[in-house]
Amino acid sequence: MATLSSIFAPARCSQCQQLLKGSSPSTIDRRRYISAYGYTQAKSLVYSKHGNPSDVLDLHTHSLSPPHSNLLTLRTLTAPLNPADINQIQGTYPTSPPFTTALGTSTPTAIPGNEGCFEVLSAGSGAKIAQRGDWVIARQTGLGTWRTHLQVPQDKITKVEDKEGVTAKQVGTVSVNPVTAYRMLKDFVVMKEGDWYVQNGANSGVGRAVLQLGRLWGLKGIAVIRGREAKEEEQALKREMVELGAEKVVMDQELMGREFKDQVAEWTHGAREEVKLGLNCVGGEAAMAMAKVLSSGASMVTYGAMSKAPMRVGASMLIFKDLKFHGFWVSRWSDQYPEEKKRTVDEILQLYREGKFVDVPNVDVRWDWDTKKASLIEAVQGTLEGYRKGKGIFVFGDT
Repeated sequence: MATLSSIFAPARCSQCQQLLKGSSPSTIDRRRYISAYGYTQAKSLVYSKHGNPSDVLDLHTHSLSPPHSNLLTLRTLTAPLNPADINQIQGTYPTSPPFTTALGTSTPTAIPGNEGCFEVLSAGSGAKIAQRGDWVIARQTGLGTWRTHLQVPQDKITKVEDKEGVTAKQVGTVSVNPVTAYRMLKDFVVMKEGDWYVQNGANSGVGRAVLQLGRLWGLKGIAVIRGREAKEEEQALKREMVELGAEKVVMDQELMGREFKDQVAEWTHGAREEVKLGLNCVGGEAAMAMAKVLSSGASMVTYGAMSKAPMRVGASMLIFKDLKFHGFWVSRWSDQYPEEKKRTVDEILQLYREGKFVDVPNVDVRWDWDTKKASLIEAVQGTLEGYRKGKGIFVFGDT
């Protein structure tokens, strides 16, 4: 009879030894823990109740059986730490991943993370859309991506048709911020070359994507960013916004000034050029200050509410200017239109390949098999604290 130590020891069979020898960055089968029976060990960040990440997250080790039928065993290459993921852990987000005992936990737990890039390690006989070595992303939200390995039915993932010319970090972060930017520029108002838009939070992941896509499509953008105490840092950020595609850059305090509307009129040649679209992730009075410079019939799209302040829309904006106020939630859109999501992702990845689209600044959080729980949780908790140098991304190494 096999012992537990023999079942979960590193593979010894010749086929598994070949798996372990693959050391290229794109085929990361190094040091996989595979038993003589084909089981793979995995680690997942989990939580059994909502709360502060540092209080409720735990690191759970479990095993995955060999895939059968239409199942795929995946190895996670990258998984970003998005604000929505943190909100789900806190219990303040409209949706939550399911709490189950599927991983063998003593109490039902959920796995955070909605975005990531995965490599197929093995496939069941009925899995046809992806095979070993392919890269895939989640087809819909709620997959639970903060784990080293996972096993899912093939209808839960979408294959990256061409992984050449893109990185795992680009693929792992394409589904939320770039897709949000793309759809907001395309879906709410017809924008033609030379039209203007205004956005707050312009140095966010979505904001940076908006600037780049707007430049590619011939649009003129007014980028609103928060001021910095260090003026050299502020000026450097303004230059960066222009390099990404902003026509004009203003600080948030300038937005609230009485002169801002006159300034926009000057930039648009006496309002002869239309400001057709406003993109809002802040809310409150800052959003309304932005709405005041929109042209008649324009649309304001809200996709975030960082200030947590209500938006008080004046009646004149609705009656006399015929402004339209919309909300956009990329999670709901992705779940409703998975095929359109795939087309959008494919187009953005092609822009990466052509050098027309660049990554947002990011901070790698290395996750190896022996990475301590405290290090992972500290990285998650750090996303809640002040200014950051870039988006946190789990980058999986020797797992």
